[in-house]
Amino acid sequence: MSTTDPTSEALAGLVNLRDLGGLPAGPGTTREGVVLRSDAPQPGDRDPEDVAWPPALVLDLRDATELNGTEHPLAGVAEVHQIELLAGIHSTEVTHPLPVLYQLALRDAAAKLVRVFRLALEAQGPVLVHCAAGKDRTGVVSAMLLSAAGVREDTITADYVRTDRNMFRVLQRLELAPALPPGVSEEDVRHLISTPVEAIEGVLASFAEHEQAAAGWLRAHGVTDEEIDRWRAKFVTS
Repeated sequence: MSTTDPTSEALAGLVNLRDLGGLPAGPGTTREGVVLRSDAPQPGDRDPEDVAWPPALVLDLRDATELNGTEHPLAGVAEVHQIELLAGIHSTEVTHPLPVLYQLALRDAAAKLVRVFRLALEAQGPVLVHCAAGKDRTGVVSAMLLSAAGVREDTITADYVRTDRNMFRVLQRLELAPALPPGVSEEDVRHLISTPVEAIEGVLASFAEHEQAAAGWLRAHGVTDEEIDRWRAKFVTS
């Protein structure tokens, strides 16, 4: 008789991973195998089977304090860039409500977001964007990359809230979730750890203040028309 723990088996790989391909973007759709988003990879994770893997480039948005000096688990197979998106903005000492935090990221980490965009643009293969849970920092970056490609706001919001269904397992992988009592399911507690729609809507509203949304926001922070055009050619197919 097998003694495999089904919970441990379910947590032995990324639990908040998805390909941002297949989304409507103007008259076309976003290409699969260009941008992946996820929670943080861990040593010993099994390879996912339903996305392009391994990534060519990993954009790790966590702070150095979260890494404890350890090498990234994908360093042997991918080019890894650590971009501390919220360093100096959000910490255990200084915290903000998520809608405020997201706005501060746009204001105070604009140069880092531009760097993320340019690294994704120049990557020679799939790009994996992740933080710890794959929700907040990853959510802002994903919204930027999708909006710059011409994806509609409601579609970006729908992708953001997809993390809701995965958050309890994310917290289990981060060892932050308690064991559920008998008779209580993940669905029963999902509302307690849900992703706040107003936070990402605020980001999209900030992008919408510019012509062509995030594309205009990126232009306002030094990105060229040529770079935007190349991003759309890379990420969107008609």
